Amino acid sequence: MNGIIDADTHIAESESMWQLIDPRMHHRRPVMVSAPEDTLYRDFNVLWLIDGNIFPKASGRGGFRIITPSASKREAGRTDIHVGCREITDVAARLADMDKAGVAVQVIYPTLFLIDVTADPELQTALCGAYNKFLGRVFHQAGGRLRWVAVLPLACVDASIEQMHEAKQNGAAGLFFSGIVGSLTLNNPHFFPIYAEAEKIGLPICVHTGQSSRRLLDFFDLELNGTFAASHLPPIIGFRDLVAGEIPEQFPGLKFGFLEASASWVPFLYHHLKRSARPRPSFPNARWKHASCKDLFRDYRIYIACEADEDIRYLAEFIGEDHLMIGSDYGHNDPAEEKALVQTMRSREDLSAKLVEKILVHNPREFYAL
Repeated sequence: MNGIIDADTHIAESESMWQLIDPRMHHRRPVMVSAPEDTLYRDFNVLWLIDGNIFPKASGRGGFRIITPSASKREAGRTDIHVGCREITDVAARLADMDKAGVAVQVIYPTLFLIDVTADPELQTALCGAYNKFLGRVFHQAGGRLRWVAVLPLACVDASIEQMHEAKQNGAAGLFFSGIVGSLTLNNPHFFPIYAEAEKIGLPICVHTGQSSRRLLDFFDLELNGTFAASHLPPIIGFRDLVAGEIPEQFPGLKFGFLEASASWVPFLYHHLKRSARPRPSFPNARWKHASCKDLFRDYRIYIACEADEDIRYLAEFIGEDHLMIGSDYGHNDPAEEKALVQTMRSREDLSAKLVEKILVHNPREFYAL
């Protein structure tokens, strides 16, 4: 497959998605509720009600803001991307947007599932199943140009393995993880059977920014603290735990990616690991302890999405040219979004055309095995 690959885009989950939920759980499907605009949530006035909680919770302690539901005043008034493109209920329109941007393939990540939506494994399984079924249909309608990252009910290992196999058959290019999943870090043995199966069927672990640790999220006040700690720190913690825990050595065919957390933190964390972390007794000669950062990314099959305004030339020298990707964050409307991704990257005079081509085409194609 040739052409530019946008390594990180999003879907705004829609009502139509929940019509695909397991019929036995239909009475527990997400439903939209509305609120007056004169509450503390302001123009986030249409919300998902799931398992007794509202999404988004756009103010206060434990707060978070997301772009779904599209019916809220905040989202309904957007003119940058049509709602049918954001929800991917109009596949042709989404593909037309890609053509305008010069993008051959988008890889799609969730929005609602950036948050820990429920602690109930049965409901989690049903919600993930509906999401994956919806994206599988999108993949077939788009002729393979819309690839996606499967969302798994990670509390239940057997259900996760079952859904990842079905997702693989329907165009999934990776498995969605947060840096902390509920109360579990990524080096927890609970995930080992999932890693082993992902390795077997060739799906990478895709660690994306998100607020899926309820304990961490509830510690911060959205107005005072923003989203940095609850959303952007978990992938960094996940990187540390995966490397220090020698997880890539236990699963030598598994690839790991880090999305939407930028890449400039890598030199700091690499220095911290070399200085402070200790190899586990089971891997006394862990390769990461003796490797350069470039060798670490190569040997551990780690890829990272940089941002278009970072010092990419330095990062490429430190991390290696073959392990950098980039995504536009298409669908969202936050500081991570890069509307003119291709033009911006190709206009950077400090980057060689060869490096830009690797970041836009070859590296994401290798990571996602497209």
